Amino acid sequence: MHVRRSASPWFSSVLPGRATRAGTDALALAAALLIATLLRHDGHLGETDFRGLLVLSAVAAVVHTLAGINFGLYTGRWAYGCFEEIAALVKTAAVVTPALFLLDTLLGRLVPRSAIIAAGLFALVLAAGVRYTVRLAKDSRLRPSPEHGIRVVVMGAGEGATQVIRAMLRSPRSPYVPVALLDDDPGKRAYRIMGVPVAGNRDAMAEVVRRFDAEAVVIAIPSASADLIRALTDLAEPLNVDLKVVPPVVELFGRTVRVEDIRPVSHEDLLGRREIGIDLAAVAGYLEGRRVLVTGAGGSIGSELCRQVARFNPAKLVMLDRDESGLHAVQLSLDGRGMLDDRNLVVADIRDQQRLDEVFAEHRPHVVFHAAALKHLPLLEMHPSEALKTNIIGTYQILQTAMRHNVDRLVNISTDKAADPCSVLGYSKRITERLTAAADASADGTYCSVRFGNVLGSRGSVLTAFAAQVEAGGPITVTHPDVNRYFMTVQEAVRLVIQAGALDSNGEVLVLDMGDPVRIADVAKRIADAADAHIQIVYTGLRPGEKIAEILLGPDEPDHRPNHPLISQAPVPPLDGGVLSLLDPSASRTDLIAVLKWLAESPALPAVLPKAVAPNAWHRPAPRSKPRHTEAVPPARLP
Repeated sequence: MHVRRSASPWFSSVLPGRATRAGTDALALAAALLIATLLRHDGHLGETDFRGLLVLSAVAAVVHTLAGINFGLYTGRWAYGCFEEIAALVKTAAVVTPALFLLDTLLGRLVPRSAIIAAGLFALVLAAGVRYTVRLAKDSRLRPSPEHGIRVVVMGAGEGATQVIRAMLRSPRSPYVPVALLDDDPGKRAYRIMGVPVAGNRDAMAEVVRRFDAEAVVIAIPSASADLIRALTDLAEPLNVDLKVVPPVVELFGRTVRVEDIRPVSHEDLLGRREIGIDLAAVAGYLEGRRVLVTGAGGSIGSELCRQVARFNPAKLVMLDRDESGLHAVQLSLDGRGMLDDRNLVVADIRDQQRLDEVFAEHRPHVVFHAAALKHLPLLEMHPSEALKTNIIGTYQILQTAMRHNVDRLVNISTDKAADPCSVLGYSKRITERLTAAADASADGTYCSVRFGNVLGSRGSVLTAFAAQVEAGGPITVTHPDVNRYFMTVQEAVRLVIQAGALDSNGEVLVLDMGDPVRIADVAKRIADAADAHIQIVYTGLRPGEKIAEILLGPDEPDHRPNHPLISQAPVPPLDGGVLSLLDPSASRTDLIAVLKWLAESPALPAVLPKAVAPNAWHRPAPRSKPRHTEAVPPARLP
């Protein structure tokens, strides 16, 4: 019964269409043989052997059908009339023509030999012409009506624009109708995509919009930089048209652009958009088929890590967070279920050593991305003990647990505030970089840190804060007119984090190139100008621990990029975890910050106290033979 149910739809819907294609090609070949034979006899019907021609046409139909099946013409391998199918048609003709030449000889020369050769070419032209006509008619039926769609000018005439225009013109329900293209390449002045012409370059945008009565401009360049999008935004702003954009390459992740992908230009597009190349083979080599654990999986960085890691087909993706709502959200984004019934969703606190051991023992991860951390600078300035307990001790416990359970590779997510730090957040993250370097010197696997700056779209991002202030009616608060920061979208940052995890390193900090810094005041002005109502900008002054300008590399860290053009690898002086017993969360705020500062800035430190002084969870395993700093620090330097 099951076989009948599955076969019946195939015979009733699929087979007739394929049989029609084969029959059409057979008729084209028969017509080609007739035309070629008549031409050979100068049009004299009396000299033509119609019986022989009929026999050879029947043989040709069988041979062509068998060859076509072999090359995929009639097996549903390609869309009807696509380039790949035409290539298969050429291969079929290349096989059928000599086969007919041989068969005609065996059958007693039913038609002139020259007619067979000519018929092969004629049949190819006729079959391809039929396909072109059918496809043209189909595209015409799918093309949306110009009266009901939004007339758009598409910026770009490359592969991205081709995908966009094809998507727009092959759906009757498409809300967009492309009417013209713009491209800065002089070689594309006469270029057309599906009948849509290139009407000029970007400087002609105003004239082209007016001439074609366009209502929107779509930037169809997935690799467009933030600088290019800002320039095109400035050109479109006075034209009273909607400006839209296709997602960057990193969001498309190799798939084609769809109509649904077209969206308004966001602040992320204007500030942090770059094309990020990734070595897919290297990344797949350490993720595919492996057990991967992500801490802080419910946060903005951690959740995007989960989404991108999942694309590399890990054997298991374990998502750990103490925020159950965050885990629910990331599961929804991955599989659309959100049932919270998967053992790979782990509610745990990195401060709880016993719980960490339970998780690692159950899931036995090969790779760990450690994204769990406290990151709000002003709050940690007020409450440094929380930075100690979560950022420092929590990270150290993750490192020690990973070593005990033989994790092959661990990536610790750091921040640009760890470069020449002057805040509690910076001190705590610099200490975690040093602890990671010490772990790398002792572990059999590879342990490294990745450092980057502000991530657009993350929780607490300046854009999120500005948007909330605009929603409340203002004002937008900026700390200082000259303050500037590095920006990167969360997808770009995570893509580079995953790439960094594939690099060979010796406990180094891997620093992501974030482009040029952006003045926060300029960002605030752009957001205020885009608001419906007048929004005031107020300068509040720098808060404790804040810098006018962040840096990505400290004064003694070279910009050395041996493995990837966008990733610097800087050495880190290791810090043995035994010194953490010097830190008392109950100490006064001033004393605790002083000790954090000293540990962040001191040279390489071995264990300075007996193991018995430190909690059992902080014991380190026996060191391995890996290069490490061993400079002793006199006890007198301790605060």
